[in-house]
Amino acid sequence: MARFRPYHIIIFGASGFTGQFVVEEVARTASEGPKGNLKWAVAGRNRTKLEKVVEQAAGALSKPELKSEVDILVADVSDPDSLAVMCKQAVIVLSCVGPYRFFGEPVVKSCVENGTHCIDISGEPQFLERMQLNYHDQAAEKGVYIVGSCGFDSIPADMGVIYTRDQFKGTLTSIESFLTASAGTEGGCIHDGTWQSAIYGLADGNKLRSLRKKFGHKPLPVVGAKIKRRGTLFYSNELQQYAIPFMGSDPSVVKRTQRFLNEELTESPVQYGAYVGVGGISNIFKLVFAGLMFFFLVKFSFGRNLLIKFPEFFSFGFFSKEGPTRKQMEGSSFRFIFHGEGYTEGSDPSEGKPNGKIRTLVKGPGTVFKSASYCGAFPLYGTTRLALRGSEYFPYPLYIYIYMYR
Repeated sequence: MARFRPYHIIIFGASGFTGQFVVEEVARTASEGPKGNLKWAVAGRNRTKLEKVVEQAAGALSKPELKSEVDILVADVSDPDSLAVMCKQAVIVLSCVGPYRFFGEPVVKSCVENGTHCIDISGEPQFLERMQLNYHDQAAEKGVYIVGSCGFDSIPADMGVIYTRDQFKGTLTSIESFLTASAGTEGGCIHDGTWQSAIYGLADGNKLRSLRKKFGHKPLPVVGAKIKRRGTLFYSNELQQYAIPFMGSDPSVVKRTQRFLNEELTESPVQYGAYVGVGGISNIFKLVFAGLMFFFLVKFSFGRNLLIKFPEFFSFGFFSKEGPTRKQMEGSSFRFIFHGEGYTEGSDPSEGKPNGKIRTLVKGPGTVFKSASYCGAFPLYGTTRLALRGSEYFPYPLYIYIYMYR
């Protein structure tokens, strides 16, 4: 059914901060799709803004033909009928609307109801896991793929863990990842959409724990030595700077993938810890002060409103409503270092300490938003081919990649 629809891809929320870069990346790589004739469109609630995004992409890529080749659809999450009309025209909807806890579910619901595959770039564990709980059975029955967190959260982490495991000669039992980001001469910041997701995520921590209980999951088996958890703030010899636990969705996404590998494919699960570098002593004082204010204010509605209204003030300029400029994004970069431990071939994981180590480096240019556009656009061609097979629901970005390359 889906293969006869007029569009392979519709980018919904295309005029948002990250959506505009997804548009550029799809426009840049469209000729690399099946037979080089990927048919795609952009969608959102404001036609004028969408026209501006397409025009911007045409200028940035020196492709004036985009303005006539890319169709524009008007759809709004508050209007289910408009979402249904949009979904019925696409094989895949790439959802760039956030925060997803407020705007994501209507898109997922409409995609499932209309037999349309859905990919998002969410980094919100509560949203991702609620969608799995609420729509897994219906999506599986209809052969619809709902693939979450196909952005900077959490493709590098999920694929980094799998790649590292596959390179290890033996049984890899634990991995720690360390993320660092660098700004160029123009400086840098992060758009406050991520800031808002963090605010609501921490405020709803109890709801997430309650949600997870509904799955009834058994604890994953621990193979080999149990991974040692780091402190709230520590000096990382791996990074040669101070680090803190990573507050994003990477740990939960990686754990979901490891659970699937263990329960469905009977593979040995890998324990995972995620951390992010915060620099030297001067940054520590800022972090402690901002952290204390953040964790206090996030508990109250008036505090959350203050945090949302003044992201630059409460984050010392790390987050802003305007987001980074193109020059700032072009000058920035990120690095993921994965340190794994395990038992070499012939060793028994049930006896003694790990006797083997492995290190993987994943790095890339651009900020998380630019990287999210690469990740969000990249799986689409593989998913289009997947759609022709009609299979079961996979809630993890990992499996789009695995099936792409088989």
